[in-house]
Amino acid sequence: MPEGDTVFRTARRLHDALAGRIATRFDVRVPGSATADLTGERIHEVVPRGKHLLLRIGEATLHSHLKMEGHWDLYRAGERWRAPAFRARAIVGTAAVDAVGFDLAMVEVLPTADEDRVVGHLGPDPLSPEWNAAEAARNLASDDRAIHVAVLDQRHVAGFGNEYANELLFVRGVLPTTPASEVDTLALMETGARMIRANRDRLGRTFTGDTRPGRQTWVYRREGKPCRRCGTLILGTELGADPTAERIVFWCPRCQI
Repeated sequence: MPEGDTVFRTARRLHDALAGRIATRFDVRVPGSATADLTGERIHEVVPRGKHLLLRIGEATLHSHLKMEGHWDLYRAGERWRAPAFRARAIVGTAAVDAVGFDLAMVEVLPTADEDRVVGHLGPDPLSPEWNAAEAARNLASDDRAIHVAVLDQRHVAGFGNEYANELLFVRGVLPTTPASEVDTLALMETGARMIRANRDRLGRTFTGDTRPGRQTWVYRREGKPCRRCGTLILGTELGADPTAERIVFWCPRCQI
């Protein structure tokens, strides 16, 4: 599942391949930005912001969001793509490399000066040099909703998705339904930052420290299985800000109280 660490690695791969080069191909296949053409412009950088990618070219930015299924692939010029062409939503090419975004849920070309319109609402990003744990903690503490719901609100803190929310709450011993205003949110954010920073350079995400298949998580997708810490069976349900935004939630009824 693409979360902040996945987006960070994607941005780094794209930046290393594209930054400083001239765009020789630019093709956006979504309404609203399909006529944009940045061919001939210099690619400055690729920057992650929470779960968003900002590819800055000339004086414009190609903004994308991976959501659940999206991904960016890199190909040598002329190399056959590994996914069908009809799934491509954005293509940025140089003389040597093509970057192709498949199944992107959100794609838009906008002036770089207007980036705040698409990412200005985001809270602090634990993978950013400007990370501010205290600000993220204050944002969460002001929310009376369930802490699991609050952590997923990207306006409070940017980059944590559902897998991180489940694992983080287990590690801190917090029941997912606890009101965020009753949680030690600073400790929660400090732990979360350590988690996502530890995973940002790994190809295989792990929360337990064990990278073997089936051993990477404490509770996520482990409903009905014994807790790795105490042996109690893991429970599962769904939570969300509203019925259309519910996410699967897992917890240990003994370790999280």
